[in-house]
Amino acid sequence: MSGFSLALKGPMAKIDAADWDRLAGIGTQGGNPFVSHAFLSALEDSGCVAADTGWQPQHALLYDAQERLVGACPLYAKFHSYGEYIFDHGWADALERAGGRYYPKLLSAVPFSPVTGPRLLCQTPEAQLALLQGLRQICERAELSSLHINFLPQSEADLADTAGFLLRKGLQYHWHNPGYASFDDFLAALSSRKRKAIVKERQAVAASGLKLVRLSGDDLKPHHWDAFFAFYMDTSNRKWGEAYLNRAFFDLLHQRLRDSVVLVLAYDEAEIVAGALNLASATHLFGRNWGCLERAKFLHFEACYYQAIEHAIEHGLTTVEAGAQGHHKLQRGYLPTETYSLHWLSHPQFHAAIDRYLVDERQGIEAEITALMNSSPFKSQAAG
Repeated sequence: MSGFSLALKGPMAKIDAADWDRLAGIGTQGGNPFVSHAFLSALEDSGCVAADTGWQPQHALLYDAQERLVGACPLYAKFHSYGEYIFDHGWADALERAGGRYYPKLLSAVPFSPVTGPRLLCQTPEAQLALLQGLRQICERAELSSLHINFLPQSEADLADTAGFLLRKGLQYHWHNPGYASFDDFLAALSSRKRKAIVKERQAVAASGLKLVRLSGDDLKPHHWDAFFAFYMDTSNRKWGEAYLNRAFFDLLHQRLRDSVVLVLAYDEAEIVAGALNLASATHLFGRNWGCLERAKFLHFEACYYQAIEHAIEHGLTTVEAGAQGHHKLQRGYLPTETYSLHWLSHPQFHAAIDRYLVDERQGIEAEITALMNSSPFKSQAAG
């Protein structure tokens, strides 16, 4: 990384918000909200992200030879692998059975958020490469087992070979907007059987008497967040037993990013019975959390998928990312999409073993996407 220097600054509170957001592309033209100073600092200021939760902030700043700030990277020392959504528990187990120590490791990611977005916050590929090299050097000097960068865009993932990282592919389901004028336009692009199935699902929710609304900005009130937090806790308790986010985080999210929030709420008369949380950029809608107290048939699909599509069409957004997992999303217009992560293992033999594993895994992901696309609900793709 000749001509550059890298420094670890710790938590977001030690980093100027304007400097960080400039590098992250946050401003009047949007940018990805998940890498904004506001979002990352809300996680830390609420106590959700801290050393005692296994996420010790070590955010990195990159300077050029004139000591100008030219790059940044959200970075954490991790003491476990929870909340990452790209699973390396098997890698940790293998290294520790061989007598090594996997934790702590270094991770560049957005905590608890399997959303694609920039991780190497630099304006030039040269600076991005220097940032990757600098992170490797930090990892080596600290004698850490590994360095991981999760859910980065393909343009950053393409630096893998040059920087000495391993490329890992994953699979999510994203909805894409070619310029629909309405939800009916989207339905018209589907095969007849899939179109009828979606219409029946939406009609069933409407017939149940539930009313769905989408709230953003100043329309959001404390009682909306109280209701949604109850749904979030219910889902967390049923699925994995421990919630990553606390109530204070949602207060800070409201204070700092409410204009980026799209909160879908379902009402049974005056009672809020379900909710889905999304964050929006200038081009994308990112589905994050869902929960309900009243399990009406098809309500999950309506609140999480169809309301998101309607919002994207109404606001001219190009993409809806519906989060991790879920083959059921395919039949509702969300197509299989590759995701990317980079990995570097400090032990050469371990690095080589993971490299061999990832070759097979990538081939499997690519084959799965090909097979899934043969079941596309869209007319032209299904015909193809």
